[in-house]
Amino acid sequence: MTTASPHAADVLVIGWGLAGLVAATEAAAAGKNVIIVDQEPRTNLGGQAFWSFGGLFFVGSPEQRRMGISDSLGLARQDWFATAGFDREEDHWPRQWAEAYLQFAAGEKRAWLREKGVGFFPVVGWAERGGYTATGPGNSVPRFHITWGTGPGLVAPFQAAVESAEAQGRITVLPRHRVTALTSTAGTVTGAVGEVLAPSGAARGVLSSREVVGEFEITAAATVISSGGIGGNHDLVRAQWPANLGTPPTTMISGVPAYVDGSMQPVAQRAGARVINGDRMWHYVEGIQNWNPVWPNHGIRILPGPSSIWLDATGARLPVPLFPGFDTLGTLAHLRTTGHDHSWFVLSQKIVEKEFTLSGSEQNPDLTDKDVRLLLRSRLGKGAAGPVQAFLDHGADFVVRRTLDELIAGMRALPGGEALDADTVRREVEARDREMANDFTKDAQIAMLRSARAYRGDKLIRTATPHRILDPENGPLVAVKLHVLTRKSLGGIETDLSGRALGADGAPVPGLYAAGEASGFGGGGVHGYRALEGTFVGGCLFSGRTAGRAAAAAV
Repeated sequence: MTTASPHAADVLVIGWGLAGLVAATEAAAAGKNVIIVDQEPRTNLGGQAFWSFGGLFFVGSPEQRRMGISDSLGLARQDWFATAGFDREEDHWPRQWAEAYLQFAAGEKRAWLREKGVGFFPVVGWAERGGYTATGPGNSVPRFHITWGTGPGLVAPFQAAVESAEAQGRITVLPRHRVTALTSTAGTVTGAVGEVLAPSGAARGVLSSREVVGEFEITAAATVISSGGIGGNHDLVRAQWPANLGTPPTTMISGVPAYVDGSMQPVAQRAGARVINGDRMWHYVEGIQNWNPVWPNHGIRILPGPSSIWLDATGARLPVPLFPGFDTLGTLAHLRTTGHDHSWFVLSQKIVEKEFTLSGSEQNPDLTDKDVRLLLRSRLGKGAAGPVQAFLDHGADFVVRRTLDELIAGMRALPGGEALDADTVRREVEARDREMANDFTKDAQIAMLRSARAYRGDKLIRTATPHRILDPENGPLVAVKLHVLTRKSLGGIETDLSGRALGADGAPVPGLYAAGEASGFGGGGVHGYRALEGTFVGGCLFSGRTAGRAAAAAV
């Protein structure tokens, strides 16, 4: 084992996800010397954001106005705070971060990104629709803006800025450097020490070795922690599982690579930082096993349109308003009461073709590669998009059959399918179809379908024309077994509005800052209990920018 010569910089950034890249480029732009460290090989530059759909939350954007959406800061604030449900003493700074982020999303956020060459898909998506009253959780209007180029397109300008500053000697990037402790002098954080891991040729997202070959030491006037969350560490997810969501699942799949392990949380705490709201999390219930996995237990989320019939493991339909795409954590909380770790979508091929989109940059080659011809063919043409068809053909969780009896038999043949009651499934699907005989209905989901199609974006590419699922003309029938998919930590290191890490006494820990998921996307939990979507990578942008600028100004 070797000990590397000490490194020194004005600003040390721990973690090279989107928040870390933004913090580093902001500090370098202010004339500071920056070191970025990460435990992974350089192939992973950009972190989780690279794998993301690149959805961004804007308020009152030109894209919204072109789609006929009337939005305002007041409406967005109403939605955010109703969704967050802030109710703890620890929510003091998260509340202030929420207000600051809303101002950013309604103000300079879009122009700032446009100046960096980031563009946006013209159709605005409607995620987390709520389905309750105006003062309940959810987005009152569509606000989900897809980055043209998805996650890689969002990472690209910041990666380019890092590489440019690196070529000029203002930024040093140190892969395979795992921080094990922060160093302090007289109560001020002065850098970090840790282990140098063996070089790795692992591809992006692929599990890399943890063989230690050396040690390192870095001194810095300011240190920014941007090391992400805990979603790849299922033991830690279960240990911190929220009481209001019942018991944690016995089996889950991972929406993030294994390196999202939460290992910097105890390191930050030992240096005096306070981690709050650790029991607030954002996990999806529409997870499917990736037929072509990159990381261990790799899962993909279905970004569902609103038409699929959602059944629990026994075949009972989920209660109002737990429809696909309406209330992620409300649905998770309900499903945890069923005694099973899985649920089901039942739908038609017609719904698959119109509504099924898979989350992630690699599952959306048309948007990721900025391929307009492929986009028109996959979003507006006949047949399922290529990545969706691949899951229909190869996915372990998909059942495709001609008749309902055959479909139910296929569902029961999958692991856990024995819990399914065939008569219950048949009754739910047939009853739903009887409601399609009129343009009016007592079925709240069907009423919401017709309401959704009043929005041009939904009618164009997101919501199928309401139809009888059992009509052979709309077939074949499809069932999808859904798993809990780990994703985001909503709590983290408590920070003030400058991104300074705070201690147990509420005072800043001198020299220490935090950004991105490590800080709960700002303040230690800017989302409260629930998120409005499009606010995760956006939270990384805002908190990384804030921390990078503040750290640079302080040294």
